[in-house]
Amino acid sequence: MLAMREQVDRTRNSTIDFEALRYLLVSAEVGTFGRAAQTLGIKAASLSRRVARVEDELGLTVFERGHDGIRLTAGGHAVMVHVRRALADFGALLTTGHEGAVGSVGRIRLGIRLPLVGEPIQGLLAGWHRSYPNVDLTIHEMNERDIVTAVEERRLDLAFMTKHTIWPHAVAEPVYRERLLAALPKNHRLARQRTLTWNALREETLIVQGWDESQTAREYYASLLGSGIRFATHAASKQSVLGLVGAGFGITLVTQGQSHVRIPGVVFRHLLEENASVEVQLVWVPENEGAAVGRFVSFMREMSASRHLL
Repeated sequence: MLAMREQVDRTRNSTIDFEALRYLLVSAEVGTFGRAAQTLGIKAASLSRRVARVEDELGLTVFERGHDGIRLTAGGHAVMVHVRRALADFGALLTTGHEGAVGSVGRIRLGIRLPLVGEPIQGLLAGWHRSYPNVDLTIHEMNERDIVTAVEERRLDLAFMTKHTIWPHAVAEPVYRERLLAALPKNHRLARQRTLTWNALREETLIVQGWDESQTAREYYASLLGSGIRFATHAASKQSVLGLVGAGFGITLVTQGQSHVRIPGVVFRHLLEENASVEVQLVWVPENEGAAVGRFVSFMREMSASRHLL
């Protein structure tokens, strides 16, 4: 409560408002204060002074000034991520009532790496659908490499990806964390134990998903289990990997949600390891922060916080 009160006090005393954010965005997009001022219908000197006040309050230089115009500094690029997000959230607030009144339909193309099985992901999407039933949400299940390409090329609006697969240019919002379990053939010697450790799995063949340019699962599991692990990599779905486990080809790791899927011949065992988990984040690119994206990000952020998913 004290932290919230302090945040409210800082906001009350701030000179940064919606207008200031819009000034920053337009200036960044057109490249000169003169053209930005013309677009906004104000004097260039007024715009420059307002931007300078924002920079003073932030304690960093947002724009480098030169004879040929302005450009974002490294800190300015980081600031603009939040500026675009804040404007998108505000736009979502303004349009929500109108969309509800006229029944208009938005669209979100969502990429996923992990199947939408179990909690918390099903609960998150169910809550979204109840709140925004008129938004057309389509799911595209892909490997990491294809998700990155599709998001960068704007064929996907956002994607749920594990933390270790996030690429540098992306903007990410942590949403939830899931425990990892071991999936074993039902007749495996380790299946007799109720819980396992990394040490117990190190002599086993670990079946993982992987593609020529996308071996993130293998790399992440190696970081958990250590060096010397015997991997068997398949360019296949998780269901197919579990089918191989049931056929006795090896073992694999699954999320808590994936363990709800029953595969013949496969049993799941909990891991007594603090780091046996994955963090799932919502990912998009800064240039694709429209109203629908901003609304979806804000909803997932609030749901994650209210349900203590991290």
